[in-house]
Amino acid sequence: MAGVVDVPKPRINCSMLLQHISRPVCFVGRVEKVHPTGKTFTVSDGEGKIATVELNEPLEEELSGIVEVIGIVSTKGVIMASMYNMLREDKGILFDLDLYNEALKVIHDFPQHYPFQVASSG
Repeated sequence: MAGVVDVPKPRINCSMLLQHISRPVCFVGRVEKVHPTGKTFTVSDGEGKIATVELNEPLEEELSGIVEVIGIVSTKGVIMASMYNMLREDKGILFDLDLYNEALKVIHDFPQHYPFQVASSG
């Protein structure tokens, strides 16, 4: 069986979490707060809404700025992360979460142009 990282997954924001329960997703947001245990953190999306991310293992590095999380949405709307990537904002180029959020809306408004499923050949 393919892992969460290997399958096609929609990019979502907080308002789309409950529509994707038990499904793999990709979420991009700004790290707001890391729990002292390092096993959970919160991220804000382009609309300023907050999502919670849970990890299997505690963080081994400082987490800040923009992060991309790949995981499965739990029944409580929490993202159970399989992996995450920090998006570096060095060289003065900042990630525009508002613009990213607008792109998400276009992608979800026109699914015929942005399919999330890969057709099987055979």
